[in-house]
Amino acid sequence: MRLIPPSVSAVAVVAASLSLASASMAAPVTPASVLAEAPAAAWIAPAPEDLLVMDLAGGKRVVIALAPSFAPVHVGNIKALARAHWYDGLWIERVQDNYVVQWGDPTEKKPLPEGVAADPPAEYERSAAGLVVAPHPYRDTFAPATGFVAGWPVAEEDGQAWLTHCYGMVGVGRNNAPSTGSGAELYAIIGHAPRQLDRNIALVGRVLTGIEGMTALPRGGEAMGFYKTEAERLPIVSARLASDLPEADRPRVRVLDTASPAFAAWVKIRANRKDDFYIRPAGAIDLCSVMPPVKEGD
Repeated sequence: MRLIPPSVSAVAVVAASLSLASASMAAPVTPASVLAEAPAAAWIAPAPEDLLVMDLAGGKRVVIALAPSFAPVHVGNIKALARAHWYDGLWIERVQDNYVVQWGDPTEKKPLPEGVAADPPAEYERSAAGLVVAPHPYRDTFAPATGFVAGWPVAEEDGQAWLTHCYGMVGVGRNNAPSTGSGAELYAIIGHAPRQLDRNIALVGRVLTGIEGMTALPRGGEAMGFYKTEAERLPIVSARLASDLPEADRPRVRVLDTASPAFAAWVKIRANRKDDFYIRPAGAIDLCSVMPPVKEGD
C-alpha cells in the first residue's frame, strides 16, 4: 500500500494541537516555581556587619538582619551591646502566643556598656526622601502607600516612611513614653502582624533564619507571656555580629531582591494563584504576607 504524505496544512493543525495539549499539561506557575527560576543575581547577601547572630541554649541559632537606615542610633546600640558581649548569659524571657518573643535582662539591673544611649531618639519613622521604594500594588489598611525598600517592608504617608510590624520583624522593647528603649530588650513578632504598633516602637530588623526555634517555645504563664522563674527562660549563649565571627562560622543567607522582576512576579502570583488547589484567585495580598523570601547556603 502506498503511503500518501499529509498536506502542509494538516501537519500545521496536528502541530498546533500538540502544542495546545502540551500547554494544558504544563505545570501551573506557583510561588515556588517563580523562586526556583529566579536568577542568582536576584538573591542578595546582607552585609556581615548588619547581621546579628544569636546562639541559644540547645543549639538554636537565630540570624537577624539589622536596619541601620531606619533606626541608626538603636542599631548602633545593638551593635555596641553585641561587641561588648552584653547579651551573653541573658535569656528569652517572654513568649506571648500570637504576639511576640522577647529577650534581654528581665531584672533591668545589668549595666549598659559605656557609649550606649539609654534613651535614643524616637526612631519610629524617617523622611521618605531618597528612599527607592518598590511599591506594593495592593491596598493597605494602615497607610495610603506601602512597598519595599532594599528588602524592608515600608509604609509611607505625608513624606514620612516607617518599617511595619510584620511576622519576624524585630523591635526595641521600651517602657511608657518618653522611654524609647536602648536595645537591651528586643522582641520578634511571632503572630499575626500587629500593625497598630507601627510608629509607636523602633523597629530595627528582621529574623531571617531560626524563628521556628522561638515560635516553638512554651508560652509564658505570667501577664503578657513573661516566664515566672529563671528556670523557664531559655539562655542566650552568645550574640555576635557576623562580621566579628570567623568566616567559617558566619551564616550564609541571601534575601530576594525586592527591586527585581523575580520579586514582582512572586508577589503577583501569590496574590493571583490559580492552580490545582486554588479555585478562586484573591486578586490581592497584604504587605506582610509577601515578606522577601530567604535562601540559606552558598
